[in-house]
Amino acid sequence: MRNAPTCLLAFSASAAFFWASFVTHAEPHRYELDPAHTTIAFKVDHLGYADTLGFFLTFNGGFTYDMETQELSDLNVTVRTASIESFDKARDNHLRRKDFLNSEAHPDMVFIADGGKALSETSGTVAGTLTLLGQSQPLTLEVTLNKAAKYPFGHGRFTLGISASGTVKRSDYGMMYAVENGFVGDDVDLIIETEAMRVE
Repeated sequence: MRNAPTCLLAFSASAAFFWASFVTHAEPHRYELDPAHTTIAFKVDHLGYADTLGFFLTFNGGFTYDMETQELSDLNVTVRTASIESFDKARDNHLRRKDFLNSEAHPDMVFIADGGKALSETSGTVAGTLTLLGQSQPLTLEVTLNKAAKYPFGHGRFTLGISASGTVKRSDYGMMYAVENGFVGDDVDLIIETEAMRVE
């Protein structure tokens, strides 16, 4: 038993080192969306025949996330509404006008959230506020964490791979064109796929 104090001291030192390592690893980090590997898309019913799909090509954003505690904060994504692309020039020009996005008067669509709810180690929800056409309404996204690892090439930064989805009701933002006659759906499904890089 004469070695007990030595063993206890070694154990305490090891525990202290482990705890210090844990605390360091558990610190929240800032992440930014990789524009080359982020897709912000939507789909909406057209006349009941099929969904029309489209994309927003210009955006920026980021968030703060703690891998250990799963705590999310300071999420802010800004989308340029004039960057809409549905692969039809006439339709895209119409979507930019007052009937829909009114891009000249409201150039940005902004989603802000300051927290999330973890449902498992890889899934959860993010509730925030979407501002569109000068109107702010609550929006909840279903989120899946696909992968969290150091990027294997290129920028080499620690990266989160994320899939998210949600539904926006156009009429909530005063976008009433073709809602009553059902020519264009009121509900717009959002589809987001992103690789978010840790800011170093």
